[in-house]
Amino acid sequence: MTGRFDFDGRLLTRALARLVRAILFAAGPAWGQRGVISTPDAPLAKGPYSQAIKYGDLLFIAGQVPIDPRTNQWVKGTIDEQTRRVLDNIKAILAANDMTMANVLSTTVYLRDFGDFQKMNSVYSGYFGTAPPARATVPAPLAGDMLIEISAIAGR
Repeated sequence: MTGRFDFDGRLLTRALARLVRAILFAAGPAWGQRGVISTPDAPLAKGPYSQAIKYGDLLFIAGQVPIDPRTNQWVKGTIDEQTRRVLDNIKAILAANDMTMANVLSTTVYLRDFGDFQKMNSVYSGYFGTAPPARATVPAPLAGDMLIEISAIAGR
């Protein structure tokens, strides 16, 4: 069939590629700059990873666990207590990049026991208000007495 709605896939691909290049060019040179974010107000990275990586206006926060950065000890409490500790660690990393919980775009929550979902969700919702980020929640075999781990992506 021929007519006004015919298109050439190659032309569309080239047009999209030009559009992406134009958007990245308009974002300026800072878009492609990568930097490490680290703060003593959250557990320090213990291994070959960073607390967070800033890339342009995005912040990729590594999975945070219930460690109190003041004592460097695991919070061995309820899912409520551990969820608060993890989210407070995320808040501290965001603050080190002049961001707040309102900047969080997406989280991934890892739960040892999916039966803890409602309790975790109750605490979690108090940190994000009426415009929570996108979220995936998955069951995971976590180490030791850890009941929860959360990673996040934030943006300006």
